[in-house]
Amino acid sequence: MSERIVELSAADLAVKLASGDISSVDAVNAHLEQIDATEGHAVDPEDRHKGTDGLNAFLHRNREGALRVAKEVDQARANGEQLHELAGVPIAVKDLIVTKGQPTTAASRMLEGWLSPYDATVTKNVRAAKMPILGKTNLDEFAMGSSTEHSAFGPTRNPWDLNRIPGGSGGGSAAAVSAFQAPLALGTDTGGSIRQPAAVTGTVGVKPTYGSVSRYGVIAMASSLDQVGPCSRTVLDSALLHEVIAGHDPQDSTSLNDPVGSFAAAARQGAEDGGLKGLRVGVVKQLTGEGFQAGVQQRFNEAVELLQSAGAEVVEVETPNFEYALGAYYLIMSSEVSSNLAKYDGVRFGLRVVPEGNPTIERVMGASRAAGFGDEVKRRIILGTYALSAGYYDAYYGSAQQVRTLVQRDFNAAFEKVDVLISPTAPTTAFTIGGVDESADPMQMYLNDIATIPTNLAGIPAISLPGGLAPEDDLPVGIQFMAPAREDARVYRAGAGLERLLNEKWGGPVWASRNDVATTVRDFAAGAALGGK
Repeated sequence: MSERIVELSAADLAVKLASGDISSVDAVNAHLEQIDATEGHAVDPEDRHKGTDGLNAFLHRNREGALRVAKEVDQARANGEQLHELAGVPIAVKDLIVTKGQPTTAASRMLEGWLSPYDATVTKNVRAAKMPILGKTNLDEFAMGSSTEHSAFGPTRNPWDLNRIPGGSGGGSAAAVSAFQAPLALGTDTGGSIRQPAAVTGTVGVKPTYGSVSRYGVIAMASSLDQVGPCSRTVLDSALLHEVIAGHDPQDSTSLNDPVGSFAAAARQGAEDGGLKGLRVGVVKQLTGEGFQAGVQQRFNEAVELLQSAGAEVVEVETPNFEYALGAYYLIMSSEVSSNLAKYDGVRFGLRVVPEGNPTIERVMGASRAAGFGDEVKRRIILGTYALSAGYYDAYYGSAQQVRTLVQRDFNAAFEKVDVLISPTAPTTAFTIGGVDESADPMQMYLNDIATIPTNLAGIPAISLPGGLAPEDDLPVGIQFMAPAREDARVYRAGAGLERLLNEKWGGPVWASRNDVATTVRDFAAGAALGGK
């Protein structure tokens, strides 16, 4: 029963919960069993910072809390109470989103062991819908990275190949959903941290319009770029979760005062026969071709052909300023990182290290930040501090903001011609853990976000869905749709339509061709114990 439950989509599980075919307690237990079977064991029991010999997708498991909510849901249903559609459906939460009563570490030694005294607004919304929270998922420290190798608590592994990365920074959420540890998860997307992990793990990830989902209670990385969004295995599931977390929040000064859209209705419309007829789709010339893995490009071209066969109108679109987006993003992001992380100094917030000798406040700050932050965080703080320094602000940060405006204008011009834009989500499939020498050339990692960054600069919505497996390595490829700000429903319509076409072509979802994750983890752990990994 457990295997059948964990492989259900959130929408199908919700139907079975509402009908009484499955209890919420059974659903939670099934997913907790899957977590136990796939997370692995500590590489070094004396040092949890080395991670596990399994997926290591979760940093904290909320077993008792999830079962308590599940029992409440089952009792409420037995009493005939009206409940939210997703009541009783389990969910995982990225460990950048504060959750009362559970640790929130941002995968950093700086916040290790910290318990939040309050809930983020999105956490409150999930609790209000009575969705049991299974636990907190792993990420690159303070969301800085594209591989989830930069967690202070060890890397997360990709369920398709445990020697490969699950993307980042939200690799934990994506891996959990891909491995059937949870049907739904929350992530955050600053430059692609929901969509790029979705692409390389064969899942669905959505970056909503900036300001449409509250950031209150989300540990800030880059405040003008961060956005909370859903992770799932189907487009409809993401749409349903998006409706739970969206809405105006007076506690977030950047929150839009817009009504929550009918995203699930848009997904269902797109999935119908003829649901894509007349949809104008723009292929972004600057986000295809040179620099993209051959198998990624092949699957993308096939997806475009399927859209045309379904009645969509496909044209090529030029976005000339996208070539400057990567540099502008890393200057803006690093500058905001420098500002947002200044408070973690061993005095006001975070880990405190008192050096020997004369512990002046300056020495305490220096020692605390040196011990609490990892190399990638330090790299971005240094870059951002330099970009904001006197004499360089206009040349770097100011110029980057001007490029941001040019990228926004490119999008505006494109959307005058088409309804949505399409591109590969990431230029390659998942690379091997440790396979990119970021210390020698950090740009190798940064280039993984080349297709996702422009939407964050413009604040527009985007979705990534599985586009098949690359022929050369049999690993997942992601397809990305983008739409104008406040038009999130368009990405759900387009995404669900393409999802249906691809599933018909494959004879089922992309994950149906993958080996059992629990068996793969056991074999991997056995090999690691023998020194084979």
